[in-house]
Amino acid sequence: MAITQEFKEFILRGKVIDLAVGVAVGGAFTKVIETIVSYVFMPFVSLFGNEIDFSHLKWILRAANPTKNISEVAIQYGLVLNTMITFLIVGFAVFTVIKIINKIYQADTSDQAKITNELLREMRDMMIKQKVNLVEK
Repeated sequence: MAITQEFKEFILRGKVIDLAVGVAVGGAFTKVIETIVSYVFMPFVSLFGNEIDFSHLKWILRAANPTKNISEVAIQYGLVLNTMITFLIVGFAVFTVIKIINKIYQADTSDQAKITNELLREMRDMMIKQKVNLVEK
């Protein structure tokens, strides 16, 4: 029973649930980015390489021979290129989102800092007045 209670506490902690939500959103975000890469960015890349999709590019090490029942052996470098381009774009998208969030957070904290500093000045001034009033009495 102690293990089930510990497991329940572990699962119901906010961080585990946040992680699960993050993984789910990340999976959906990856699909969106893959679609953007495939249908928006790759056509621009293909202007330089005359290829719309790199996935079919490969170095054939041994050609297929259907009569001898021998399958093709190849290094599929096109798939690697597609994956690397997708990775770079996903990385840049995540970097951009984090940068925007950090700017919003910094703006929020700087406003809070201004308010806090103003309140501290007012408190200091009140304490000085009280001290002066006590000394005068």
